Amino acid sequence: MAKLLRRPEFLVFLPALSLVAFWVGGEATMMMTSLGLPVLFILAGAFKSHERAEAGLPDALRGLAIRSQIVKFMDHTLENTAITGKSTACFVVLFDDSDVLLDRHGRAVQTEVLTRSAERLCAALREGDTVARLEGGGFAIALSPQRRVDLEGMLQVATRLQSALASPISIDAARLYVTCSIGFCLGAKAPMQTGGSLMDSAQIAADEALRNGPGAIRAFVLGMARNRADRDAFREELEIALDEGQVRPHFQPQICTDTGTISGFEALARWHHAERGLIPPSEFLPAIEDAGLSERLGEVMLYHALAALVRWDKAGLDVPNVSVNFSSAELRNPRLAEKLKWELDRFDLTPERQCVEILETVIAETDNDIIVRNISALAKLGCRIDLDDFGTGHASITNIRRFAIHRIKIDRSFVTHVDEDREQQKIVSGILSLAERMGLETLAEGVETKGEHAMLAQLGCGHVQGFLIARPMSFDDTQAWIVAQNASRSVLPKLASRAR
Repeated sequence: MAKLLRRPEFLVFLPALSLVAFWVGGEATMMMTSLGLPVLFILAGAFKSHERAEAGLPDALRGLAIRSQIVKFMDHTLENTAITGKSTACFVVLFDDSDVLLDRHGRAVQTEVLTRSAERLCAALREGDTVARLEGGGFAIALSPQRRVDLEGMLQVATRLQSALASPISIDAARLYVTCSIGFCLGAKAPMQTGGSLMDSAQIAADEALRNGPGAIRAFVLGMARNRADRDAFREELEIALDEGQVRPHFQPQICTDTGTISGFEALARWHHAERGLIPPSEFLPAIEDAGLSERLGEVMLYHALAALVRWDKAGLDVPNVSVNFSSAELRNPRLAEKLKWELDRFDLTPERQCVEILETVIAETDNDIIVRNISALAKLGCRIDLDDFGTGHASITNIRRFAIHRIKIDRSFVTHVDEDREQQKIVSGILSLAERMGLETLAEGVETKGEHAMLAQLGCGHVQGFLIARPMSFDDTQAWIVAQNASRSVLPKLASRAR
């Protein structure tokens, strides 16, 4: 009976019950039924909305506090600090790449991960500590009142919480690794001595940790709120720029050292700001990565790159391929190959026209199975794979073969003064010899002088790219440059005799 009284939907029968009461006992009985029955439902807790909302949650999540409850708990502790000498601290735990988990595995898996994580967090805490679930999938933790609440101790607590979540979670024969970033605020450091202020401060610190993650820990300090507001405003500006076409590629040509023919173009992002003019990539690319917009930028760059190929083809200009840099965030998308094939089909282009540039550091350091499978899938699709910034990331020969690399791009740090510096020549010669034995093409980046160009050609580098050839240019400028380059293909530049 108690369970029935906690279900307010049964009040739909109240009119019928009132009528039955009138027939059985008259007007007095009808009045008692009409007025008394709703009171019984209220007393039984039928109208507690948060209980109804929890009905579909697993037991581990249903037993947690909610935001208002943990704030009230911290309010009580802080109000009595002057009397008891005890304070508290608030932690906010946010999962790294939580949106990726949801997109790739679905709501049911996300809920299971949250359930297992809640169990682990509760097991890692002391009796009296309060754990609350937050909207969006995070957790808040308020420590039970204690006399010593200092930075060192709270860092240890945060590390213990991360360790509790470090073990893989097995779901349907799959092992998922989740990491979390944690922000916390000491009771004495909150801007105001209230539970709400303490909670908000911990949330700000957690957002800062998440931005610097994965697996970061940050303590709240004054000024974080202003910094977050500035970043949020800049992120919004970046999103608008991406949506409105302010961010678009400039194209830098790559030419063959033997013939001077154009072997391709690299698409490089540039921001055409309405008020500030052309913003260099060094100013906005780190902000795009920090804001989690790398995949969105990749979509924009890929679209414009493929559109450029189509327009060059229609103009009768021979551009074999266009290169686009793929970030780690894009390479972690399990549907990347499928997505790229759809884009190529959309523009009616064959896969070999698309060159995928991947940083050597990604190849050297990755242990992510999704990235490995994606690069392999792109190669099997027929896309050309370039290993960018070669010589800076310590990629092994095994990795180069494993990822089906088509061409290595020699980093500009080895190209500068290669015509003058014997040591540079030895390094480049070794790289070129390795590439030749492995059947790989080569391209040198950052070529700025005729001497460098000539030396690279003599050493056997197949292609060059840099300011000597041309600076990155807008698409509208590329057509005139292509015509001029094809008309002026000339003899290979003479080797300067300044080597020492």
